[in-house]
Amino acid sequence: MSVKKVVLAYSGGLDTSAIVPWLKDNYNCEVVAFVANVGQGDDELAGVEEKAIASGASSCYVVDLRDQLMREVVYPTLKTGAVYEGQYLLGTSMARPVIARAQVELALKVGADALSHGCTGKGNDQVRFESAFAALAPQLKVIAPWREWEFSSRQSLLDYLVEKKIPTTSSATKIYSRDANLWHISHEGGELEDPWCEPSEQVWTWTKSPEQAPDHPAYIELSFVAGELQRINGQVLAPVDALSLLNDIGAEHGVGRIDIVENRLVGMKSRGCYETPGGTILLAALQGLEALVYDRTALNYREEIGLKFAQLVYDGRWFTPLKDALLAAATSLAQDLTGDVVLKLYKGRVTVAKRRSVNSLYSEAFATFEDDEVYNQQDAAGFIRLYSLASRIRAMHAADKTAQES
Repeated sequence: MSVKKVVLAYSGGLDTSAIVPWLKDNYNCEVVAFVANVGQGDDELAGVEEKAIASGASSCYVVDLRDQLMREVVYPTLKTGAVYEGQYLLGTSMARPVIARAQVELALKVGADALSHGCTGKGNDQVRFESAFAALAPQLKVIAPWREWEFSSRQSLLDYLVEKKIPTTSSATKIYSRDANLWHISHEGGELEDPWCEPSEQVWTWTKSPEQAPDHPAYIELSFVAGELQRINGQVLAPVDALSLLNDIGAEHGVGRIDIVENRLVGMKSRGCYETPGGTILLAALQGLEALVYDRTALNYREEIGLKFAQLVYDGRWFTPLKDALLAAATSLAQDLTGDVVLKLYKGRVTVAKRRSVNSLYSEAFATFEDDEVYNQQDAAGFIRLYSLASRIRAMHAADKTAQES
Protein backbone atom coordinates (compact mmCIF):
# COMPACT_ATOMS: atom_id res chain seq x y z
CA MET A 1 0.00 0.00 0.00
CA SER A 2 1.46 3.33 -1.09
CA VAL A 3 0.85 6.08 1.46
CA LYS A 4 2.32 9.57 1.47
CA LYS A 5 0.58 11.22 4.42
CA VAL A 6 -1.56 9.68 7.16
CA VAL A 7 -3.65 11.34 9.86
CA LEU A 8 -3.49 9.29 13.07
CA ALA A 9 -6.05 9.48 15.86
CA TYR A 10 -3.52 10.16 18.61
CA SER A 11 -3.96 10.11 22.39
CA GLY A 12 -0.40 10.25 23.66
CA GLY A 13 -0.74 6.85 25.30
CA LEU A 14 1.51 3.85 24.76
CA ASP A 15 -0.22 2.46 21.68
CA THR A 16 -0.39 5.63 19.60
CA SER A 17 3.10 6.71 20.71
CA ALA A 18 4.38 3.49 19.13
CA ILE A 19 2.15 3.80 16.07
CA VAL A 20 3.77 7.05 14.93
CA PRO A 21 7.27 5.61 14.38
CA TRP A 22 5.80 2.29 13.21
CA LEU A 23 3.89 4.05 10.43
CA LYS A 24 7.03 5.89 9.36
CA ASP A 25 9.07 2.68 9.41
CA ASN A 26 6.57 0.53 7.55
CA TYR A 27 4.90 2.98 5.17
CA ASN A 28 7.66 5.59 4.75
CA CYS A 29 5.03 8.30 5.14
CA GLU A 30 4.45 11.59 6.90
CA VAL A 31 2.37 11.21 10.08
CA VAL A 32 0.02 13.97 11.23
CA ALA A 33 -1.30 13.52 14.77
CA PHE A 34 -4.94 14.33 15.45
CA VAL A 35 -6.09 14.74 19.06
CA ALA A 36 -9.80 15.00 19.86
CA ASN A 37 -10.70 16.95 22.98
CA VAL A 38 -13.95 15.28 24.03
CA GLY A 39 -13.62 16.20 27.68
CA GLN A 40 -11.19 13.50 28.76
CA GLY A 41 -9.52 15.95 31.12
CA ASP A 42 -6.56 18.29 31.26
CA ASP A 43 -4.22 15.60 32.58
CA GLU A 44 -4.60 13.53 29.42
CA LEU A 45 -4.22 16.53 27.12
CA ALA A 46 -1.29 18.13 28.91
CA GLY A 47 1.79 18.12 26.69
CA VAL A 48 0.15 15.95 24.05
CA GLU A 49 1.44 18.05 21.14
CA GLU A 50 5.02 17.79 22.39
CA LYS A 51 4.61 14.03 22.84
CA ALA A 52 3.37 13.65 19.27
CA ILE A 53 6.27 15.59 17.81
CA ALA A 54 8.75 13.69 19.98
CA SER A 55 7.26 10.43 18.64
CA GLY A 56 7.96 11.55 15.09
CA ALA A 57 4.77 13.26 13.95
CA SER A 58 5.28 16.16 11.57
CA SER A 59 2.52 18.14 13.28
CA CYS A 60 -0.23 17.75 15.85
CA TYR A 61 -3.73 19.21 15.80
CA VAL A 62 -5.80 19.34 19.00
CA VAL A 63 -9.47 19.89 18.13
CA ASP A 64 -12.08 20.83 20.74
CA LEU A 65 -15.14 18.66 20.03
CA ARG A 66 -16.91 18.94 23.37
CA ASP A 67 -19.74 21.18 22.24
CA GLN A 68 -20.30 19.08 19.10
CA LEU A 69 -20.42 15.94 21.20
CA MET A 70 -23.10 17.37 23.46
CA ARG A 71 -25.29 19.14 20.89
CA GLU A 72 -25.00 16.72 17.98
CA VAL A 73 -24.81 13.34 19.72
CA VAL A 74 -25.55 13.34 23.46
CA TYR A 75 -28.70 15.49 23.54
CA PRO A 76 -30.23 13.84 20.44
CA THR A 77 -29.45 10.37 21.77
CA LEU A 78 -31.06 11.20 25.12
CA LYS A 79 -34.34 11.93 23.33
CA THR A 80 -34.37 8.35 22.06
CA GLY A 81 -33.84 6.93 25.56
CA ALA A 82 -31.09 4.69 24.19
CA VAL A 83 -29.54 2.30 26.72
CA TYR A 84 -27.50 -0.68 25.52
CA GLU A 85 -28.43 -4.03 27.06
CA GLY A 86 -30.46 -2.36 29.76
CA GLN A 87 -27.60 -0.58 31.55
CA TYR A 88 -24.85 0.92 29.39
CA LEU A 89 -25.36 4.60 28.53
CA LEU A 90 -23.10 4.35 25.46
CA GLY A 91 -20.36 6.64 26.72
CA THR A 92 -17.50 5.44 24.53
CA SER A 93 -19.54 4.81 21.41
CA MET A 94 -21.30 8.20 21.48
CA ALA A 95 -17.98 10.04 21.18
CA ARG A 96 -16.81 8.13 18.11
CA PRO A 97 -18.91 9.86 15.41
CA VAL A 98 -17.63 13.36 16.16
CA ILE A 99 -14.04 12.11 16.55
CA ALA A 100 -14.10 10.19 13.27
CA ARG A 101 -15.70 13.07 11.38
CA ALA A 102 -13.16 15.60 12.66
CA GLN A 103 -10.32 13.22 11.78
CA VAL A 104 -11.63 12.90 8.22
CA GLU A 105 -12.03 16.67 7.94
CA LEU A 106 -8.42 17.18 9.01
CA ALA A 107 -7.20 14.54 6.57
CA LEU A 108 -8.94 16.26 3.68
CA LYS A 109 -7.66 19.65 4.83
CA VAL A 110 -3.99 18.61 4.97
CA GLY A 111 -4.14 16.49 1.82
CA ALA A 112 -3.63 13.12 3.49
CA ASP A 113 -4.34 9.92 1.61
CA ALA A 114 -4.77 7.67 4.64
CA LEU A 115 -6.24 7.45 8.15
CA SER A 116 -5.01 5.42 11.09
CA HIS A 117 -6.22 4.50 14.55
CA GLY A 118 -4.99 2.57 17.59
CA CYS A 119 -8.02 0.29 18.04
CA THR A 120 -7.33 -3.38 18.66
CA GLY A 121 -8.68 -6.18 16.50
CA LYS A 122 -10.78 -7.44 19.42
CA GLY A 123 -12.81 -4.33 20.14
CA ASN A 124 -15.84 -2.41 18.93
CA ASP A 125 -14.03 0.85 18.17
CA GLN A 126 -12.30 -0.42 15.04
CA VAL A 127 -15.75 -1.00 13.52
CA ARG A 128 -17.09 2.36 14.69
CA PHE A 129 -14.18 4.36 13.30
CA GLU A 130 -13.88 2.52 10.03
CA SER A 131 -17.62 2.53 9.38
CA ALA A 132 -17.57 6.30 9.81
CA PHE A 133 -14.52 6.61 7.55
CA ALA A 134 -16.30 4.55 4.88
CA ALA A 135 -19.39 6.77 5.03
CA LEU A 136 -17.49 10.08 5.01
CA ALA A 137 -14.37 9.51 2.89
CA PRO A 138 -14.25 6.06 1.27
CA GLN A 139 -11.36 7.16 -0.92
CA LEU A 140 -8.99 7.36 2.07
CA LYS A 141 -6.99 4.27 2.97
CA VAL A 142 -7.28 2.97 6.53
CA ILE A 143 -4.33 1.58 8.47
CA ALA A 144 -5.03 -0.39 11.64
CA PRO A 145 -1.61 -1.28 13.12
CA TRP A 146 -3.00 -3.69 15.74
CA ARG A 147 -4.19 -5.88 12.86
CA GLU A 148 -0.81 -5.72 11.12
CA TRP A 149 2.15 -5.34 13.42
CA GLU A 150 4.15 -7.97 15.27
CA PHE A 151 3.70 -6.49 18.76
CA SER A 152 1.50 -8.46 21.14
CA SER A 153 2.04 -6.95 24.60
CA ARG A 154 2.67 -3.71 26.45
CA GLN A 155 6.25 -4.76 27.11
CA SER A 156 6.94 -5.28 23.40
CA LEU A 157 5.64 -1.78 22.69
CA LEU A 158 7.75 -0.31 25.48
CA ASP A 159 10.84 -2.09 24.09
CA TYR A 160 10.10 -0.65 20.66
CA LEU A 161 9.87 2.91 22.05
CA VAL A 162 13.17 2.42 23.87
CA GLU A 163 14.72 1.23 20.61
CA LYS A 164 13.38 4.34 18.85
CA LYS A 165 14.52 6.60 21.72
CA ILE A 166 10.99 7.91 22.19
CA PRO A 167 10.13 8.97 25.76
CA THR A 168 6.96 7.64 27.42
CA THR A 169 5.39 7.78 30.85
CA SER A 170 3.69 4.39 30.31
CA SER A 171 4.83 1.24 32.08
CA ALA A 172 4.30 -2.50 31.82
CA THR A 173 2.51 -2.53 35.17
CA LYS A 174 -0.51 -0.50 34.06
CA ILE A 175 -3.52 -2.34 35.49
CA TYR A 176 -6.58 -0.86 33.83
CA SER A 177 -7.57 0.30 30.37
CA ARG A 178 -9.64 3.47 30.65
CA ASP A 179 -11.50 5.71 28.21
CA ALA A 180 -12.89 9.05 29.32
CA ASN A 181 -14.93 11.84 27.83
CA LEU A 182 -17.48 14.39 29.04
CA TRP A 183 -20.18 11.75 29.31
CA HIS A 184 -18.40 8.94 31.14
CA ILE A 185 -15.28 6.99 32.00
CA SER A 186 -14.87 3.26 31.34
CA HIS A 187 -12.60 0.78 33.07
CA GLU A 188 -11.47 -2.61 31.77
CA GLY A 189 -8.67 -5.05 32.59
CA GLY A 190 -7.03 -6.04 35.84
CA GLU A 191 -9.32 -7.90 38.23
CA LEU A 192 -12.28 -7.00 35.99
CA GLU A 193 -11.28 -9.73 33.55
CA ASP A 194 -12.67 -12.22 36.08
CA PRO A 195 -16.47 -11.73 36.38
CA TRP A 196 -16.37 -13.53 39.74
CA CYS A 197 -14.17 -10.76 41.15
CA GLU A 198 -15.84 -7.72 42.69
CA PRO A 199 -14.22 -4.46 41.50
CA SER A 200 -12.01 -2.83 44.11
CA GLU A 201 -12.32 0.85 44.95
CA GLN A 202 -9.19 1.59 42.91
CA VAL A 203 -11.21 0.83 39.78
CA TRP A 204 -13.47 3.84 40.28
CA THR A 205 -11.98 7.27 39.61
CA TRP A 206 -14.89 9.72 39.29
CA THR A 207 -17.57 8.77 41.79
CA LYS A 208 -17.70 8.19 45.50
CA SER A 209 -18.92 4.80 46.63
CA PRO A 210 -22.49 4.86 47.94
CA GLU A 211 -21.09 3.97 51.36
CA GLN A 212 -18.86 7.07 51.34
CA ALA A 213 -21.47 9.40 49.83
CA PRO A 214 -23.11 12.05 52.04
CA ASP A 215 -25.65 10.85 54.59
CA HIS A 216 -28.12 13.52 53.50
CA PRO A 217 -29.79 13.60 50.04
CA ALA A 218 -29.35 16.36 47.50
CA TYR A 219 -32.23 17.77 45.44
CA ILE A 220 -31.73 19.33 42.02
CA GLU A 221 -34.23 20.77 39.57
CA LEU A 222 -33.75 20.27 35.84
CA SER A 223 -35.77 22.22 33.28
CA PHE A 224 -36.22 20.94 29.73
CA VAL A 225 -37.53 22.40 26.49
CA ALA A 226 -38.42 19.92 23.74
CA GLY A 227 -36.34 17.23 25.41
CA GLU A 228 -33.17 19.32 25.83
CA LEU A 229 -31.82 20.54 29.15
CA GLN A 230 -32.03 24.32 29.54
CA ARG A 231 -31.60 25.10 33.24
CA ILE A 232 -30.27 23.53 36.43
CA ASN A 233 -31.81 24.98 39.60
CA GLY A 234 -33.02 27.90 37.51
CA GLN A 235 -29.60 28.70 36.01
CA VAL A 236 -29.21 28.66 32.23
CA LEU A 237 -26.14 26.62 31.27
CA ALA A 238 -24.52 25.62 27.99
CA PRO A 239 -24.55 21.85 27.36
CA VAL A 240 -20.88 21.27 28.25
CA ASP A 241 -21.13 23.29 31.46
CA ALA A 242 -24.42 21.63 32.40
CA LEU A 243 -23.05 18.12 32.07
CA SER A 244 -19.89 19.04 33.97
CA LEU A 245 -22.00 20.35 36.86
CA LEU A 246 -24.22 17.25 36.88
CA ASN A 247 -21.13 15.03 36.81
CA ASP A 248 -19.79 16.78 39.91
CA ILE A 249 -23.08 16.57 41.80
CA GLY A 250 -23.74 12.97 40.81
CA ALA A 251 -20.19 11.84 41.57
CA GLU A 252 -20.38 13.31 45.07
CA HIS A 253 -23.48 11.20 45.77
CA GLY A 254 -22.18 7.96 44.26
CA VAL A 255 -24.49 8.12 41.24
CA GLY A 256 -23.80 6.43 37.90
CA ARG A 257 -21.70 3.34 38.66
CA ILE A 258 -22.41 0.14 36.75
CA ASP A 259 -20.54 -3.16 36.47
CA ILE A 260 -21.63 -5.16 33.42
CA VAL A 261 -20.76 -8.03 31.13
CA GLU A 262 -21.71 -6.87 27.64
CA ASN A 263 -21.88 -8.40 24.19
CA ARG A 264 -19.32 -6.81 21.92
CA LEU A 265 -20.10 -6.28 18.26
CA VAL A 266 -17.25 -8.61 17.24
CA GLY A 267 -18.88 -11.53 19.05
CA MET A 268 -17.10 -11.90 22.38
CA LYS A 269 -18.30 -10.84 25.81
CA SER A 270 -16.37 -8.29 27.84
CA ARG A 271 -16.65 -7.06 31.42
CA GLY A 272 -16.38 -3.37 32.15
CA CYS A 273 -17.14 -0.82 34.85
CA TYR A 274 -18.60 2.51 33.81
CA GLU A 275 -19.16 5.80 35.61
CA THR A 276 -21.79 8.10 34.10
CA PRO A 277 -23.03 10.35 36.91
CA GLY A 278 -24.42 13.27 34.91
CA GLY A 279 -25.87 11.04 32.22
CA THR A 280 -27.67 8.90 34.78
CA ILE A 281 -29.28 12.02 36.24
CA LEU A 282 -30.33 13.34 32.83
CA LEU A 283 -31.86 10.06 31.73
CA ALA A 284 -33.82 9.71 34.97
CA ALA A 285 -35.17 13.24 34.60
CA LEU A 286 -36.27 12.73 31.01
CA GLN A 287 -37.95 9.43 31.86
CA GLY A 288 -39.79 11.18 34.67
CA LEU A 289 -41.00 13.85 32.26
CA GLU A 290 -41.97 11.25 29.64
CA ALA A 291 -44.25 9.59 32.18
CA LEU A 292 -46.26 12.82 32.39
CA VAL A 293 -46.29 13.76 28.73
CA TYR A 294 -46.36 10.63 26.55
CA ASP A 295 -49.46 8.50 26.25
CA ARG A 296 -49.02 4.73 26.33
CA THR A 297 -48.63 4.22 22.59
CA ALA A 298 -46.18 7.11 22.25
CA LEU A 299 -44.09 5.82 25.16
CA ASN A 300 -44.08 2.29 23.75
CA TYR A 301 -42.89 3.61 20.40
CA ARG A 302 -40.18 5.73 22.03
CA GLU A 303 -38.99 2.60 23.85
CA GLU A 304 -38.79 0.75 20.55
CA ILE A 305 -36.77 3.61 19.07
CA GLY A 306 -34.48 3.53 22.10
CA LEU A 307 -33.69 -0.16 21.66
CA LYS A 308 -32.91 0.26 17.97
CA PHE A 309 -30.94 3.46 18.52
CA ALA A 310 -28.81 1.95 21.28
CA GLN A 311 -27.84 -0.90 18.98
CA LEU A 312 -27.13 1.55 16.15
CA VAL A 313 -24.87 3.76 18.26
CA TYR A 314 -23.07 0.81 19.82
CA ASP A 315 -22.48 -0.74 16.40
CA GLY A 316 -21.06 2.46 14.90
CA ARG A 317 -23.84 3.16 12.39
CA TRP A 318 -24.18 6.88 13.11
CA PHE A 319 -23.70 8.05 9.54
CA THR A 320 -26.62 6.09 8.10
CA PRO A 321 -30.15 6.85 6.87
CA LEU A 322 -31.52 4.70 9.71
CA LYS A 323 -29.98 7.02 12.29
CA ASP A 324 -31.61 10.02 10.62
CA ALA A 325 -35.00 8.29 10.51
CA LEU A 326 -34.96 7.11 14.13
CA LEU A 327 -33.72 10.46 15.38
CA ALA A 328 -36.41 12.30 13.41
CA ALA A 329 -39.09 10.17 15.07
CA ALA A 330 -37.67 10.66 18.57
CA THR A 331 -37.24 14.41 18.03
CA SER A 332 -40.82 14.69 16.84
CA LEU A 333 -42.10 12.97 19.97
CA ALA A 334 -39.84 15.09 22.18
CA GLN A 335 -41.45 18.36 21.05
CA ASP A 336 -43.79 17.98 24.02
CA LEU A 337 -41.02 17.13 26.52
CA THR A 338 -41.04 20.56 28.14
CA GLY A 339 -41.18 20.86 31.90
CA ASP A 340 -39.37 20.65 35.22
CA VAL A 341 -38.18 17.65 37.19
CA VAL A 342 -36.83 17.62 40.75
CA LEU A 343 -34.54 14.69 41.45
CA LYS A 344 -33.38 13.24 44.76
CA LEU A 345 -29.79 11.96 44.87
CA TYR A 346 -28.92 9.69 47.75
CA LYS A 347 -26.32 6.96 48.23
CA GLY A 348 -25.94 6.07 44.54
CA ARG A 349 -29.63 6.33 43.64
CA VAL A 350 -31.54 8.88 41.58
CA THR A 351 -35.29 9.15 42.05
CA VAL A 352 -37.85 11.58 40.69
CA ALA A 353 -39.28 13.61 43.56
CA LYS A 354 -41.42 16.11 41.63
CA ARG A 355 -42.35 16.77 38.00
CA ARG A 356 -44.54 19.18 36.07
CA SER A 357 -45.22 20.09 32.45
CA VAL A 358 -47.56 22.34 30.50
CA ASN A 359 -48.07 19.29 28.25
CA SER A 360 -48.87 16.87 31.07
CA LEU A 361 -51.57 14.30 30.33
CA TYR A 362 -51.99 13.58 34.03
CA SER A 363 -55.29 14.84 35.41
CA GLU A 364 -55.96 14.76 39.12
CA ALA A 365 -59.64 15.19 38.36
CA PHE A 366 -59.69 11.83 36.59
CA ALA A 367 -57.12 9.93 38.69
CA THR A 368 -58.40 10.86 42.15
CA PHE A 369 -59.59 8.22 44.62
CA GLU A 370 -62.00 10.80 46.01
CA ASP A 371 -65.35 11.87 44.55
CA ASP A 372 -65.18 13.18 41.00
CA GLU A 373 -67.60 14.48 38.39
CA VAL A 374 -65.66 13.67 35.22
CA TYR A 375 -65.42 9.87 35.16
CA ASN A 376 -68.36 7.49 35.09
CA GLN A 377 -67.05 4.21 36.50
CA GLN A 378 -69.98 2.32 34.97
CA ASP A 379 -68.49 3.02 31.53
CA ALA A 380 -65.65 0.64 32.36
CA ALA A 381 -67.94 -2.40 32.12
CA GLY A 382 -68.57 -1.93 28.40
CA PHE A 383 -64.90 -1.20 27.77
CA ILE A 384 -63.81 -4.38 29.55
CA ARG A 385 -66.41 -6.46 27.68
CA LEU A 386 -65.09 -5.27 24.31
CA TYR A 387 -61.45 -5.40 25.42
CA SER A 388 -61.80 -9.03 26.45
CA LEU A 389 -64.09 -10.06 23.57
CA ALA A 390 -61.49 -12.24 21.83
CA SER A 391 -60.80 -14.13 25.06
CA ARG A 392 -64.52 -14.56 25.64
CA ILE A 393 -65.10 -15.99 22.14
CA ARG A 394 -62.11 -18.29 22.49
CA ALA A 395 -63.45 -19.64 25.78
CA MET A 396 -66.89 -20.16 24.26
CA HIS A 397 -65.40 -22.13 21.36
CA ALA A 398 -63.41 -24.27 23.80
CA ALA A 399 -66.55 -24.97 25.83
CA ASP A 400 -68.51 -25.96 22.70
CA LYS A 401 -65.70 -28.29 21.59
CA THR A 402 -65.59 -29.96 25.00
CA ALA A 403 -69.37 -30.43 24.94
CA GLN A 404 -69.27 -32.01 21.47
CA GLU A 405 -66.49 -34.41 22.46
CA SER A 406 -68.40 -35.55 25.52
